[in-house]
Amino acid sequence: MLQGIRIIEIEGLGPGPFAAMHLADLGADVITIHRKGGGSITADQSVLDRGKRSIALDLKDPDDFSVAKKLIDSADALIEGFRPGVMERLGLGPADCHATNPRLVYGRMTGWGQTGPRAETAGHDLNYIAQSGALWYASEPGSPPITPATLVGDIGGGALYLVIGILTGILNAQEIGQGTVVDAAIVDGSAHMMTLLMALRQAGGLAMERGHSLLDGPHWSRSYVCADGGYVSVQALEPQFYAAFLDKLGLADDPEFAKQHDRALWPKLTARLTDIFVREPRLHWDDLFAGSDACVAVVLSPEESANSAHMSARHVWHHTDGNLQAAPAPRFDDHVEDIKPAPMRGEHTAAILKDLGIELDS
Repeated sequence: MLQGIRIIEIEGLGPGPFAAMHLADLGADVITIHRKGGGSITADQSVLDRGKRSIALDLKDPDDFSVAKKLIDSADALIEGFRPGVMERLGLGPADCHATNPRLVYGRMTGWGQTGPRAETAGHDLNYIAQSGALWYASEPGSPPITPATLVGDIGGGALYLVIGILTGILNAQEIGQGTVVDAAIVDGSAHMMTLLMALRQAGGLAMERGHSLLDGPHWSRSYVCADGGYVSVQALEPQFYAAFLDKLGLADDPEFAKQHDRALWPKLTARLTDIFVREPRLHWDDLFAGSDACVAVVLSPEESANSAHMSARHVWHHTDGNLQAAPAPRFDDHVEDIKPAPMRGEHTAAILKDLGIELDS
């Protein structure tokens, strides 16, 4: 879908590489400038680099810097994830790059953003979503927010917003001939995602106190422990789905369960369901609710998900070269984006230099 689009990625961590991988999954020519001789917290042949080409450069070396600049001049977009000012000090800031490639979409991936009191300080996913409000509901009443998987901030509020910004910038550059700078801050994106909950608050369904809102307080919107230590998720929000849920459990005629939105009863009904679900193993509940509209699903690990009926039917998970990874998403009816191999660091250095008309020293 993105054939003919070139993205230059300056090696970074987490959301930047994920955004570049996503664009590569969609068919863009993504060239990652890996640090020459540098290491990473991910594997040398990381699944986050799948579908990309790799060149190893030292941006502080004049010759390597010149190569990097030529690559950027050939690109539609650039992705970098340093703290504010680092790329400028390297001589590769937005002004430097736009001087020779005015159509470039310059994607900046940070946690705090390019401005604000925290802009130049360190942080991680948990810190960003803590400040944006996105962590607030991640706990039971009276307990500290849990540390969620690093998806809400780094991926949801960060990488995917950077992808949206880059694609929007490329479309705009094609129209007006001028690039832009995309300031993709995880605090911005994760706060923006909270708009759905703010709409719920507008309608009276979201309380500021944890455990008292439409989606985090009721007995019909939580996960329960099963007899074998597994878990089952329930979110039977709409009345017809709640009725199907009660029917499957033999509770259709229970007068207390009939009062779905009686908040005073939620703790008691939660306790009753806790007692019900813990009597049987996870597989029992999976079989009981299979094919129903009760909005119940057992909680699976990634490996279990890979072997589940629905995910297998959609060919979502793949063991490629022994590495578990998910297929590109979203899907398009006239394109099939296969999982492409990840390069070794610097694997395409010679080929990329040749494309630029630069011959390696023998």
